[in-house]
Amino acid sequence: MKFVVQARGQIRFRTVVRLLFILLVLLVPGASGAQQPPSPEMSDMPGMDHSAMHSASAPEDPAVVAERLKGKLQSEFNHHLAGMFLIIAGTFIFGEARLEKLWPGLRYVWPACFLAGGIFLLFLSDMDVWPFGPLTPWYAVTHDVEDLQHKIFGLILLVIGIIEWQRTRGRLKAAWSAWFFPVVGMAGAILLLFHVHSGDMSAPHAMETMEHIKHEHLGFSMAGFGISLSKGLAESRSRWQQVFMTLWPALLVTLGLLLMFYSE
Repeated sequence: MKFVVQARGQIRFRTVVRLLFILLVLLVPGASGAQQPPSPEMSDMPGMDHSAMHSASAPEDPAVVAERLKGKLQSEFNHHLAGMFLIIAGTFIFGEARLEKLWPGLRYVWPACFLAGGIFLLFLSDMDVWPFGPLTPWYAVTHDVEDLQHKIFGLILLVIGIIEWQRTRGRLKAAWSAWFFPVVGMAGAILLLFHVHSGDMSAPHAMETMEHIKHEHLGFSMAGFGISLSKGLAESRSRWQQVFMTLWPALLVTLGLLLMFYSE
């Protein structure tokens, strides 16, 4: 909406225009390409918090912005890499019968994806922790809940990978081993509901970002629960066994795609 001031002597009208413009800039993010300085009339209003106005218009420290962007990109990369591992695993499970005829060793690809994902989350997912950062793993897991949860997720993937690798080799045939993945997977899906995701609450739209991340992890949890349940049912002899043998890798690929499209 454009306001045209026709009479230069109409000071009161110009003041109203300025106030409306300033309110538009403050209430609608992106309404103006640059921050507008407060008008003299605005600063003289009684009860006006001058320090708040100054902090709102002051540019952010470039170092803070760079550090925030670094953390965002690192977190997104971690989720995308995990998603890639799951998509590869699910795809190889789908084609396992045919791929084994080409090369029997290909049946180890999907448990290897879980092993790789577990190793990455355990040792390489947090850049402030050894071997990349100054923090020891013990200090990280005892002082940062998010780091602790990352290590738990990594351990879940790693142990599932080991168990399924041994089952694929035919070395592990105990009845409990068939239910290890479903039970531990469900535990991981429940833990996702309580996943702590630290963030800079001073960042623009911080609350909206945290709510967005919360909804994304809810989707991860639901997919993880479906994977675990259908994997357990695929291990049980029933008339629907073949359906669940197809469903659980399909859900694995679905979770992988959700992770690949993760954003903060």
